[in-house]
Amino acid sequence: MGAETLWLIGGAALAGLVQGISGFAFSMVAMSVWVWGIEPGLAAVMAVFGGLVGQTLTLFTVRRGLSLPLLLPFIAGAVLGVPLGVAALPYLDPALFKLVLGLFLMVCCPAMLLAGRWPRIAFGGRWLDGVVGAVGGVMGGICGFSGVVPSLWSTLRGWDKDVQRSVIQNFSLSALAATFAIYVLSGVVTPEMWPRFAVVAPALVLPSMLGARIYLGLSAAAFRRGLLLLLSAAGLAMVAAALPALA
Repeated sequence: MGAETLWLIGGAALAGLVQGISGFAFSMVAMSVWVWGIEPGLAAVMAVFGGLVGQTLTLFTVRRGLSLPLLLPFIAGAVLGVPLGVAALPYLDPALFKLVLGLFLMVCCPAMLLAGRWPRIAFGGRWLDGVVGAVGGVMGGICGFSGVVPSLWSTLRGWDKDVQRSVIQNFSLSALAATFAIYVLSGVVTPEMWPRFAVVAPALVLPSMLGARIYLGLSAAAFRRGLLLLLSAAGLAMVAAALPALA
């Protein structure tokens, strides 16, 4: 078993566990591991594929809280955002993108954790949810990070734990499916990548299911704290990965 295979298995297993708990974040966690041993183009495709497989698995494990009126504006935004993200991919500096996003998460999420009372956003209605979905779609098209902004937004909305999880999970599933389909049709997925899918998919199955079981035992407050801690750690990992490339 080669070093690349071991990197793929380790990153997929860890990311599958985190995604099972949080309802998103496969790409962020996997990329933070794979950046040290996997070629960036391959890592980006595997991150989208792994996130899609993991979301499909946990969709049948965690089905509470589904609210179509809340979900549909996010998906409508993703329909517009994903193609824009894929189109912008060749013109962006991935390291600079990760640095800016990572710094944003490192500032905002710890601040929310330390605040005695989290801010709650009640204005904007469904149209603003759609804008957030579009932003998530763009980020999903660029690097598979579709769930970052919607997860932070749903926390600020103050939604119930199960509603929040359902929106994040189903939105991410839709955005990742669209991203992967465009990757295949546009040739981003090369023939050499297909055997790697058979490595990533089995590695994340059991960790994803375990993570979903852990989620079911979390309180609402613990779930929100966990999301913010995860986003903070993801921001730190993105900055750590981006700085050597920019230097």
